[in-house]
Amino acid sequence: MGTKKAGRAPKSLSAGRPPTIQKQKPKSIARKTTKAIINKLHLLEKRKAQAVAKGDSKEAAAIDAEIRALGGLERYQEASLQGQRHDRGGDSSRVLMEWLKPYLPSPKDVKDGKAYRRSMLEVGALSTENACSKSGQFDIVRIDLNSQGEGILQQDFMKRPLPVDNTERFDIISLSLVLNFVPDPKGRGEMLVRTVQFLRQPEDSNEGFPSLFLVLPAPCVSNSRYLDEDRLEEIMASVGYTKIASKTTQRLVYYLWRRVPDFGRPLKSFSKKEVRSGPTRNNFAITLG
Repeated sequence: MGTKKAGRAPKSLSAGRPPTIQKQKPKSIARKTTKAIINKLHLLEKRKAQAVAKGDSKEAAAIDAEIRALGGLERYQEASLQGQRHDRGGDSSRVLMEWLKPYLPSPKDVKDGKAYRRSMLEVGALSTENACSKSGQFDIVRIDLNSQGEGILQQDFMKRPLPVDNTERFDIISLSLVLNFVPDPKGRGEMLVRTVQFLRQPEDSNEGFPSLFLVLPAPCVSNSRYLDEDRLEEIMASVGYTKIASKTTQRLVYYLWRRVPDFGRPLKSFSKKEVRSGPTRNNFAITLG
């Protein structure tokens, strides 16, 4: 890589993910235990980010040790994989496939070579057996900070080389439970801006491509002090997206955003502005500029 330019470099996604430990054979985890592990690790990551922001390296190191004691990133991934099991209503890509049905050719046409496969970049991939993978509709590049097996490249999205032409860009990017692991609001905004650079330019406004599939824990939007649906739509519009579909469950919010053509619009600034008050709100936020 060349010499770094002056200014703040985009923060590595690994800064917000639990540390890894030695690989172990995955075990079955009860539903309540799965939820408890994920919630506990998210809480510890939040406390760690606060300690780092205050410059308290001793507290950050202590929290890091607590995260490792729980199993770190691999334990989180193990719990997430359990959550994706069909009998537990998991695999967010099933929602995506339902939304994309009107825009995809028949599986037979793809198999017979009468229609081409769309290209997908799956960030934070945990499995090669999800609904998108099994559909036969996509040529998928899967990346994750800690690859869980063959077919998943170990790579940080924020360090992935930028495309030089359309052959290196994608029709769709999946960010399922990834953005919430970026440790600070500015970094989350930078990640969203970066996704646009990896998508092809739109050709038909009636198509579902190029697009971004975004999944977040529901409280990030429904109970945040700094983010609600309107605020998120404004941020995404500034980045270069328009919403095609959304779905909210008790645990998660799902979005499909289509990239809009570039018209030389400036990136609007979004600070950490309160949109809801109350002591029970969380502090999840996304900032731009």
